[in-house]
Amino acid sequence: MAAKTLGSLTNVHIDFFLWLQSTRVATTIANSLFLLAGLSAVHLVGLTLLVGGTLVSSLRMAGIFLAGRPVADITGDPDRGVVVGLGISVVTGLLLFAPRASAAGENGVFQLKMCLLIAAASFHFTARRRIIRQPATSPGQLRRAGLVGLALWISVALAGCAFIFLE
Repeated sequence: MAAKTLGSLTNVHIDFFLWLQSTRVATTIANSLFLLAGLSAVHLVGLTLLVGGTLVSSLRMAGIFLAGRPVADITGDPDRGVVVGLGISVVTGLLLFAPRASAAGENGVFQLKMCLLIAAASFHFTARRRIIRQPATSPGQLRRAGLVGLALWISVALAGCAFIFLE
């Protein structure tokens, strides 16, 4: 028998999201404006580290910023910022998601944000990293990889903003 769906979610997803919303952590966050605001602020700090690191390394890869310096010399520190920012954003994002899991899970803009997040992180930690480490990478490949990575992370941020504003 096929699973019943509400929107694009199956009963299993709906049951999980409803359970998640009923956990002590989720209800505590939902009932505390202070916690919600604090988590949102820390989430924004994570996003700032992530997008800031991406901006510096991507603009170098595109040849727009610090073009006279080797790519590997410039991308290392910002990439650590990306990793820290992503970690902060994922942890706080999960905590912010928990109190409204069923509504957010059904929201098309939120689903788009999650798809973009997966695409951006996958690109950053696979294709982009491989291009940076190849000694014979052409300036065109670097430029394209930098601009694609930047576009993906900015799209994640814009989808997040759209989710907040349209929720």
